[in-house]
Amino acid sequence: MPKPVSVAPALDNAATLASPHSRDIRSTRLSNGLLVLTERMTHLRSVSMGVWVDSGSRDEAPEVNGISHFLEHMLFKGTTTRSASQFAREVDAIGGNLDAFTGKETVCFNIKVLDENVPVALDLLSDLVLHPTFAIEDIAREQGVILEEIKMDEDNPDYLVHELFSQSFWKDDALGRPILGTAATVSSFTQQIVLEEYARRFTPANMLFTAAGNIEHDAFVAQVEAAFASLSASSSERIEHTPAPKTYPHITLRKKKSLEQVQFCLALESINVAHEDRYAAYLLSNILGGGMSSRLFQSIREDRGLAYSIYSELSPFRDTGSLAVYAGCDAANVREVLALTLAEFTRLKETPVSAEELTRAQDQIKSNMVMGLESSSSRMNSLARQQMNFGRFFSIDEIITEVERVTPAHIQRLANELLQQDRIALTLLGNLGTLKVSRADLAC
Repeated sequence: MPKPVSVAPALDNAATLASPHSRDIRSTRLSNGLLVLTERMTHLRSVSMGVWVDSGSRDEAPEVNGISHFLEHMLFKGTTTRSASQFAREVDAIGGNLDAFTGKETVCFNIKVLDENVPVALDLLSDLVLHPTFAIEDIAREQGVILEEIKMDEDNPDYLVHELFSQSFWKDDALGRPILGTAATVSSFTQQIVLEEYARRFTPANMLFTAAGNIEHDAFVAQVEAAFASLSASSSERIEHTPAPKTYPHITLRKKKSLEQVQFCLALESINVAHEDRYAAYLLSNILGGGMSSRLFQSIREDRGLAYSIYSELSPFRDTGSLAVYAGCDAANVREVLALTLAEFTRLKETPVSAEELTRAQDQIKSNMVMGLESSSSRMNSLARQQMNFGRFFSIDEIITEVERVTPAHIQRLANELLQQDRIALTLLGNLGTLKVSRADLAC
């Protein structure tokens, strides 16, 4: 077996810091090119590991929209050595949790087990990812399953308003197309298409293996090297990512008389995932609509009772992003909800947030971050995302310092850059009656 080559990550010395929040992170690049990252957490008895594909639905050609998600499903349909039911029995036998998900920019297959079951879990995960059969009858069956999933999501108004916004905001770009694909594209997938897309995406250059929990790096890497020995480096070409898409600040009103509420999405182009203003952007979103003390929740729900659900959300990608406000309200209240939301935009631009409000948002984000990293699965996830987005690893103390460094002036500057009338996209879905909205109605 070829010997793995050790590669020190950009912040591998984080393990030597005195802080209690330091991260014991190590990395090794295998002889076939696959990068393996681990974070040792000796106080745990669990281990989470994941195989990540650094390519998602936004790297799909229009005619194969949905293929990333389809591949995710198909890998669970059996391998050359195990059937789908065998996978289920063997995972249950070790009390494990085997799962997967597809996003706009990545696909992940992961498993969480007790540390004593790592060898079995690694064998299951590697078999799942490396040896799928893609039987013709399984492809046909899964097409039916996903077509039902598409129908189910289209019956979900909260999902549908998100999709309507995305499709018009990133018009004619893969980022705006649905992760699931469409009925037409999914129905067109053949075994040849599936095999070609699998071979193109599942290569060492496009994959990453991360693990966190009670493991010792060198011993674990030796196991991964053996499990992934069949993954050839000869086909290791990186998928060329699509360029940043153009955004379209549209106004989309979609009537659906069967809905009791109007689904409301007001959004703007925002920063990318690695932007230097990312901490200020998260704090801005938190202050605007990030919790029960946020401005929109207090103004629209608590003070006026106009909506049950009202929140803002920052969605950053590798080269672009969006900041969106979502709500569900009665059709008669849409204009008032819109006016109140825009009024908060204006207030963020014209008046610096108070020190008390900023501190509350900072404390909330810091708490969510620290508590969110208290499991092996969240650390495994964090390893992959930091590697793919930044190529380095941040200690918790580093991030806390950056969050605390944000000032009211910083947030006000960013608000003035982002919250501009001509950049706003508005999507309304529901029983709209004669409701009309123009660009003039979006002044802020």
